[in-house]
Amino acid sequence: MKPSDRPGLRHLKASDLRAGVQLATQATTGIIGITEGVHQAVLRSTGGRAAKLPGRTAGITGFVYRSVRATTQLVGWGLERALARLVPVPGSEALAADSPEREAVLSALNGVLGDHLVATDNALALPMQLRWQGLPLNVAAPVLLPGAASGHVVVLVHGLCMNDRQWAHQGHDHGAVLAQALGATPLYLRYNSGLHVSDNGAQLADLLQALVTHWPVPLHTLSLVGHSMGGLVSRSAHHAAMQAGHTWPAHLKHLACLGTPHHGAPLERAGAWVDEVLAHTPWVSRFSGPFARLGEVRSAGITDLRHGDLLASDWQGRERLRRRADSRTPVPLPDGVACFTVAATLAAQRGLLAERLTGDGLVPLDSALGQHRDPRRKLAFGPNHQLVLHRTGHLDLLGSPVVGRQLVAWLGA
Repeated sequence: MKPSDRPGLRHLKASDLRAGVQLATQATTGIIGITEGVHQAVLRSTGGRAAKLPGRTAGITGFVYRSVRATTQLVGWGLERALARLVPVPGSEALAADSPEREAVLSALNGVLGDHLVATDNALALPMQLRWQGLPLNVAAPVLLPGAASGHVVVLVHGLCMNDRQWAHQGHDHGAVLAQALGATPLYLRYNSGLHVSDNGAQLADLLQALVTHWPVPLHTLSLVGHSMGGLVSRSAHHAAMQAGHTWPAHLKHLACLGTPHHGAPLERAGAWVDEVLAHTPWVSRFSGPFARLGEVRSAGITDLRHGDLLASDWQGRERLRRRADSRTPVPLPDGVACFTVAATLAAQRGLLAERLTGDGLVPLDSALGQHRDPRRKLAFGPNHQLVLHRTGHLDLLGSPVVGRQLVAWLGA
């Protein structure tokens, strides 16, 4: 069996291997640091010699850890240099680029570690792109979509750890439904969901400005449809565009959010509580403190979901991995835009307890509906601009024909 025929390897590019070695080297070095931290905690508890740096050991023990760390980095550097010289098998790069499996893995990796990938200039970091029929659009030049460009553009923005291909779910694609029913042109955004929502919002604002500038036919309607985090990125993009004086918000007629955690998701808040307990409970942190670093392996995008941060000012100057109160600047829904929300619950019927406990499995019902105890934070979705689905999970919203029909009614009104 040739290497290219092995399951999984046929989805890889040569550049993926090099970037993977870089990431693996960093991960191994991190594990060594955790091990040394536990070792130091044990030595300290038994009266052993303390090192000058927190989490590091002294003497011969410290020398051993430094040697292992240096060797790991040296081996990683050597492998990177060797893989950089690999010549891809003819056709293998194109095959890998079209592989849904590869794209799904990259999207999940970017959702969890995307900010780290960008900070370390790792080739696995995904750039932001608008895509049509699975291919990226060059919006910096006149857009060429022979016979497919219409005056109504729908931009679909995926959620955390996902990508543009995954709008096709269970044989259904909201973009395709809107194209057939309304004659709209669906464009799908792909982005690094591990970056801050505000960073992705600013990038999307600039991308939409370029798109509107170079769209080949007169544009009368722009609609944004965001699933999960995609709704937050869409709202952040509109705010960034208004601040920058962009012209595309004048074309924006609809904003539809599907299962969007407008006021955060409890799972991220639970993770922050675990971090806090491990790091700050004296008798626990003595030994488990080093393991708290494992809980910090989550991206800026994930921690933005704690409260639903939209703006850079919501997180700048704050320790994002520590528990903190909701200090967001309230951002209302875009003025003059018809805004809609779809919320789901696993419960069989409306019931305060069931909905609060379950939501759609990830997002509580009140958060998806924009409800909040603080009137300043409550989002003004009108009664006819809301849809609640029961016995429905978070991802089920993507494949729901009921949601598709509702989007057609809302965006076609």
